[in-house]
Formats: sequence, C-alpha cells, structure tokens
Amino acid sequence: MPDGEDHLIADVIAHPLTHRLPAPTQTSWGRYDRVSIMLVEVRTEAGLVGFGESLARFAPRAYGELVEAALKPRLIGQSALAIGANWALMRRALSGRAGGMLIEAMAGVDIALWDIAGRAAGQPVWRLLQGERRDAVPVYAASVNWGDEDRIAEEQARDFVSRGFASLKVKIGRPASVACRRIERIRAAVGDQVELTADANWAYDLDDAVTVSEALAANGYAWFEEPLRPEDEQGYRMLRDRCDVPLAAGESNYTLDQAAPLVEDRTLSVLQPNITRAGGITETLRMARLAAAHDVAYAPHVGMSGILCEAASLHVAAAMPNTRIMECPCSANLFKSDLADLGAGSERAKQGLLKVPEGPGLGLEIDREALGRMKALALEDAA
Repeated sequence: MPDGEDHLIADVIAHPLTHRLPAPTQTSWGRYDRVSIMLVEVRTEAGLVGFGESLARFAPRAYGELVEAALKPRLIGQSALAIGANWALMRRALSGRAGGMLIEAMAGVDIALWDIAGRAAGQPVWRLLQGERRDAVPVYAASVNWGDEDRIAEEQARDFVSRGFASLKVKIGRPASVACRRIERIRAAVGDQVELTADANWAYDLDDAVTVSEALAANGYAWFEEPLRPEDEQGYRMLRDRCDVPLAAGESNYTLDQAAPLVEDRTLSVLQPNITRAGGITETLRMARLAAAHDVAYAPHVGMSGILCEAASLHVAAAMPNTRIMECPCSANLFKSDLADLGAGSERAKQGLLKVPEGPGLGLEIDREALGRMKALALEDAA
C-alpha cells in the first residue's frame, strides 16, 4: 500500500478472551487459575488489519462493550495513521481523570493503529519510533511464585537459570519475615552471578517494606518492585530515603502524569509501564522518554498478558536508549504460545536475549482459530 493513502478506519472489533492456566500463578494478591485479556482488531477501508491488546484481567466482555459503545463511534472514518489525534479523540470519551478500563481499552486500539502504520509503511514498528536500533532486548525470567514452599521456589529459580536466564524475578509477600527468608534462600540457590529482583505487588506498609529492603540489600538484589500501594507516592519517597536497594514501579500507571512525580524526583530507579494498561505504545513512549530524560531506566512489564503485549513492548524497548531489561514470563500461557505465529518469549529467548520481530507492524499474525476458542471461553465464563 502506498504511504500516502489515508487508510480510513472502517471497523473496530473487540475480542474478549479467556483461558485456563495449565498451572496456577501465585502472587501476594492471590492465586490465579485463569487469565483474561482483550484483543482489538482495527480494519481500514483500504483493507489493512491491525491488532492490539488490552489488559482486561477481569470481566473482559465489559471492555469489549466499552470499545463498541465509547471508542468505535469516534474512530470510524478517521485516518488510522493519525495515531496521536486518535489517542486524544478516544481520551475525550472519559470526562474525568484518566485511568481504569477506558485507558486499558484505548491501549488495545492504539497498539492496533501502530500495527497498521507499520504494515502501511512496510516497516517494523521499532523503525517508525526512530530511536535506538537493537536486534534483541535483554530479558529476565518471571517469576518465582509466592506461596509455594521454599524448596519448590528454589527449584523454580534453578530451572530458570538452567534455561539460560541470568536474571530472575522473585515474588514476595506477607509476612515480611517469611519474605526475608525467601530472599536469602533464593540467593543461596542460584549463587552470586545471577541477577535477582523482588516483586511485592503492594504487599507492605512502610515499616515492613524497610525490613524487607534490608534483606534485599544484604543479598544483592537489583531492585525492589512495587513494595507499596501505587497511590502512596510519599511513602515511596520515605522508603527511598530509608533503604539501600533501588526501587522499581510503574505497572499500575495509566498515563504520563501518574508516572511523572516519582520519575522526575528520581525516587524510582526503574520505570515499568505495562503497554496494555498505559494507553498503548503512544502513552508508554511518553513515559519511557520522560524516564530517559531523568536517567531512570525503562524495563517493560508484561506479566500475565499476551503475545501482542510482549511484541509491542519489544518494539518500544528496541527503540529506547534507557531500556535496561524486559520481563519474560515463563509460566504456561496460551495467550503467548497459541494466539499468534510468534512463539512465547520464554521459548524464543536465547542466553537472556529476545529477538525483536522484523516483519511489518508488530511482526506477527493472529491465529483466528485460537482466537475463536478463547473468545468462546470468555463468553462461557460470563454466562
């Protein structure tokens, strides 16, 4: 397709998806035996199709209804290549402060529009971003589960190392004393040459976070992820003054203004937006560029998302100068292994590196049969 065509948007289709996990995942939040996302398909009058993904962990059909009722009517007839204008147009569907389901739904549309832009230009998305040029991005294995016995957690950690990962994430939670023991035992299990990080998923109050941070520092962990509620910005600043391990956060942020305070004052050493929550590629880029301007590292969060989240995150990571490392979930997840012709990152990673897709757009094609199966399960769960 010539670059000069308008590529007017003809349709926006929401695909709420659910699948049952082969093995449960456990964090300080709870135990998950199934996971949901939403795919967004955007079609143009010229025949181009792009796909994006929204973080729709619960009630995915509600996200679909939001796309159909609030976003689609605003987008039909607009140029798919006017990505920034379309982001602003969608944002006006919410009259209050930005956040929640609308921004997550917008993320799916935005990623799909970038996919179309790349396909229209015959280029991978990373090239359209005009940043760094990386063939591959460093990744860390995620995650050693919380809630399992120490022995099982140690086996998980050693398994990740045996698969070629030199960096691992360890889930921790309450009580702090048990977390401190887990921190020490995982370090002993993998040795001093493996990089370890710890993710608390908001498990602690300030005093417990200080206690846990002391164990992390003593055992050489690289960062302490989401120790406190994301709204507790003052708590993060106080913790930064009282601990010797770098702080990481950002997966709970929806927009740049939510990420900015702890980036601008360097409370955070690592910013971790999830592209399927943080308004898609457009808004995540703003966050990552702000972090770069303040010498804060960028480390994309992926978690229990799908292959489109992983691919979009790879493209942004390949372009950003401050990319430190990217999350690479290793638990079985059909959204990563079966939904597209690009295999899960944990299967493709070699020696701690994940190659960036080279095809046009996001560089993958959706398996329509798998899409139908997972959509049927989402409908079944809602019945």
